[in-house]
Amino acid sequence: MLDVGPMRLYGYIATKEELLDLMVDTVHAEIQPTGNGWREVLHSFAEATRHAAHQHEWLADLIGGRPQLGPNTLASGEAVLAVMGDVDLNTVVPAGAAVNAYVIGAVRREITERRAERVSGMEEEQRQAAFGPCLQRTFATGRFPALARVVHDGPHLDADRTFRTGLDFLLDGIEARISS
Repeated sequence: MLDVGPMRLYGYIATKEELLDLMVDTVHAEIQPTGNGWREVLHSFAEATRHAAHQHEWLADLIGGRPQLGPNTLASGEAVLAVMGDVDLNTVVPAGAAVNAYVIGAVRREITERRAERVSGMEEEQRQAAFGPCLQRTFATGRFPALARVVHDGPHLDADRTFRTGLDFLLDGIEARISS
C-alpha cells in the first residue's frame, strides 16, 4: 500500500481512470488460466474471471467497458491465445471474444442479482413468494405459454450450474467450429 490519503493518491496516479485501470489490472493477476488444451484453458479463464469478480464485486462494473492493457491483463490474454496457437485466427479471435462476452454478461448478471438481494433483504424463496402471485395471474392470461412452461416445468439451476452449463454450450460450439 502507498499509505496515503485519498487525495494524495493523485500525486502518484494522474486520473481516476488510471486508478481504475490499475485496479482492474491488479485483479487480473489473480486470473491465471491453466490447463492442457484450449478448452481447459478457456474454461479455467472463465472460472477464474468469475471467481475474481465475486471476490471484488466492483470488477463487474469495469470489465468489458474499458481497454484492458495492463501487464497482468495482457498475460492472461496471452495464455489463452498461446494455447490456441494452431487454430486459425479467424476462429481464435471470435472464439475468445465470445467467451469473454459470455463471462462478462454472466458475471454482471450474478453480481447485479447479489446486490439486489442485499438491498431488498429477501432470499430467493421470499422473492418467489412475493412475486409468484403476480406471475401466476400473468401466465393465466395465456399470453406467455413458453415462459409459463419454463417457470413451471423447467430446471431451476443455481448460479454455479447456470454459469457452467452456459459455458459448456459455448465451448461445445467453439469445438464444433474448430473440428469442421
